[in-house]
Amino acid sequence: MMFMMIGNMCRWCALLLVLGAFLVTPNAQSKPAKKKAKTTAAEASPAPEATPSLESKAVDILKAASSRLAAARTMKFTAVHFYESPSRQGHPLAFTTKSEVTLQRPDKLRVIMSADGPASEFYYDGKKMMAYAPAENLVAVADAPPTIDAALEQAYHSAAIYFPFDDWIVADPYKEMSEGMNLAYYIGQSKVVGGTTTDMVAYIDHGVFIQAWIGAEDKLPRLLHAVYLDDPERLRHTLLLSDWQLDPAVPADTFTSAKAASVNPMPFAHPHPEASPGTEPAAKGKPPKKQ
Repeated sequence: MMFMMIGNMCRWCALLLVLGAFLVTPNAQSKPAKKKAKTTAAEASPAPEATPSLESKAVDILKAASSRLAAARTMKFTAVHFYESPSRQGHPLAFTTKSEVTLQRPDKLRVIMSADGPASEFYYDGKKMMAYAPAENLVAVADAPPTIDAALEQAYHSAAIYFPFDDWIVADPYKEMSEGMNLAYYIGQSKVVGGTTTDMVAYIDHGVFIQAWIGAEDKLPRLLHAVYLDDPERLRHTLLLSDWQLDPAVPADTFTSAKAASVNPMPFAHPHPEASPGTEPAAKGKPPKKQ
């Protein structure tokens, strides 16, 4: 029972971020009426230019951010996730999680998460992964594959563990998002987020509409808003990324926990065992919509 609480809490972190973004569509200007021409030939208006579905400027910004993160052997950052979930009365309630993230490519990851609900810790050292609930002193342990990407995939399918920043810590973030991308466009610049100038881009990735603020100079993602396009309630999700450190020194014992390792372990298990094994999520690589 307590492990299901761990699974449900990890699943809390699972919703991707979202807020609608504004599409800027130029208004067509009406032309003044022409004087009646002596000829009967109609004057055809030129056809409007089609807007490319993947604008090169937006794609270049996303590729640059991906390359910057993929090149880092070690990485630390803070992720604060704000998201809405419907209450029993039907009103959307806002919840928050804060994750302190440390990774070392290709096979080590630690996520220390505090939240409006129970805190949790996740450790992956290239051989084992552990989900630990410190308040309850419970831990789930499983053998793990040899890369961060594969471990994240296994954690999701076996225990519904998903982190909203997953797409930015895989080996090739742009490859991951581009496989499901069918729209990307540039919005403009902002000087509000992260104390620096950011480029704003919007894109659709595996059925999720995302607006991203990415540092114009350092190419680091600072803020993401997202919404599931097939969610009739259009619940909002926001991810604030800060305190970036690329290639910091990381102590060897960062990716294990002696306290968690001392607890009698239980196996990883899906919080919804009624789901058929191998069932694909609604959107590849993303958490399913709320149950």
